Amino acid sequence: MEKEIKTIEDIRSEVLNSVNHLTDEQLNEELEAGRWSILQVLDHLYLMERSLTKTIQLTLEKGEEQEVESKPVHFTVDRSTKVDAPPFVVPTEEKLTLQEMKDKLAASRNDLLAFLETTSKEELQRKAYPHPIFGHIRLDEWIPFIGYHEKRHLEQIEDLKKKL
Repeated sequence: MEKEIKTIEDIRSEVLNSVNHLTDEQLNEELEAGRWSILQVLDHLYLMERSLTKTIQLTLEKGEEQEVESKPVHFTVDRSTKVDAPPFVVPTEEKLTLQEMKDKLAASRNDLLAFLETTSKEELQRKAYPHPIFGHIRLDEWIPFIGYHEKRHLEQIEDLKKKL
């Protein structure tokens, strides 16, 4: 899991470096009508990581063992296919500060890493959870998925920054 953890950590650093110089006002600004602000994109990433960590833990605990082929989760970064966020990962409407958001992201990442420290890749490979596009993804592949999902939204953040 070391490689996967390095991947998600490197991408998270890219995301945070991308927004570090922005003010809270810029982060909360609605730059396109009906679209998320930069801060809402970050909140979506937090909600997604929190949700996936819980889902992976629950599936590992209670899910059925199954043989599932490896999926090309790296294609998650391809933004040519629009995917609507499930309701449980739609970001808050409330204005937050960058520091509040960084604290939330640190908390969700710490929970994920603490879980991975006590879990083997082999255990995660034996169970799977469905994704709306890829179908069933093995639990071990959900870890890099989190990173690729953040990379996808990093591109969205970069597009939004151009409108500031």
